[in-house]
Amino acid sequence: MDEERKQNAVALFQQAYERQMQGQLEEAIACYQRSLELYPTAEAYTFLGWTYSFIGRYDDAIKECLKAIEIDPEFGNPYNDIGAYLIELERLDEAIPWLQKAAVAKRYESRCFPYFNLGRIYERKGQWQQALESYEKAIQVSPEYLLAHHALNRLKGMLD
Repeated sequence: MDEERKQNAVALFQQAYERQMQGQLEEAIACYQRSLELYPTAEAYTFLGWTYSFIGRYDDAIKECLKAIEIDPEFGNPYNDIGAYLIELERLDEAIPWLQKAAVAKRYESRCFPYFNLGRIYERKGQWQQALESYEKAIQVSPEYLLAHHALNRLKGMLD
């Protein structure tokens, strides 16, 4: 029975993601919630939060990411996502520790994102050297990450 619940939860998660990518956000939210009822995972909580962020519900998005961290504190995505949502809420100083945690999380494939987001914060705060270093670190861990290249080049051009 437990394996069947897990399989159904995975199927609902996949449906939710497909709906989210198609812009069917309310349907995606419902599918993520049903998936979580069957078998809660850090990924499902994180993606539910991400969907909330698409409709500007950042506080709800943060709450879901906190639930993800409770389930799996080594999963980096929710740390980065909290940082990104706090940036959107203009709570820059509050975002920094979340992004720093994402950058060193044991289970995280997209380490360039927290470095890029830190660069965005430092740039907004006028901390140019820290912004440059953060963008460079994003490129170092993911050389193909074009947004970081553009941000680094734009900032260097601005400072020259």
